[in-house]
Amino acid sequence: MEGGMKCVKFLVFFFNFIFWLCGLALIIVGILAQTNMTMIKQVASNASPIVIIVVGVVIFFIAFCGCCGAWKENYCMVTTFVILLSIIFIVEIGIAIAAYVLRSKLTNLVDDGLKEAIKNYSQPEVQKELDNVQEQLKCCGAVNSSDWVGFKGVQNSVPDSCCKNKTTNCGNGAMNNSTIIYIEGCGSILENFLKKNILWVGVAALVIAFIEILGIVFACTLMRGIRKGYEVM
Repeated sequence: MEGGMKCVKFLVFFFNFIFWLCGLALIIVGILAQTNMTMIKQVASNASPIVIIVVGVVIFFIAFCGCCGAWKENYCMVTTFVILLSIIFIVEIGIAIAAYVLRSKLTNLVDDGLKEAIKNYSQPEVQKELDNVQEQLKCCGAVNSSDWVGFKGVQNSVPDSCCKNKTTNCGNGAMNNSTIIYIEGCGSILENFLKKNILWVGVAALVIAFIEILGIVFACTLMRGIRKGYEVM
């Protein structure tokens, strides 16, 4: 039994080390997303990278607590770790369900977000972000370039960010000219981009959830061993 509990102890420690690395990775990804993914802020403002950073920090400290508890065989710390990890697991299930529901509504959310941005294009911050979206994704408007009808008070002009070769006033009178501007709307492109990333996030979440279940099982086993006074060293 002593050998078995010693094995469990090191499994818990190893699990928490992996979990600690996952938390660190989330923090790094969140920081990179915060600095580099400005192109979707206007459309997907609720999916702020700040959330990723916060989750990463929480996981980081929970894993640290689990590592210390396992190494020192501290019953209180291991119990705290199990409770916190169980709460995170339950929250992740809720987030996964919400993400699945959101995925089916993504088309409307993206289109509505882009159309709202076009409506508020006169605001400098909105203009900067929407121009960034159109330039990076090589698109124009939400559904197509005709979404810019009425831009600058005329019927057939679009922002210069729609142009294939951007120059000053290149979008004037070029709404239907596919040789000068991108005709395809940003909605479908951005939707596919977000769906692809949601898929990878879902796969990562399943892997992390599986690791969490193993961690909870091993930690509970270690708790029982500590409580019964087994010598695990």
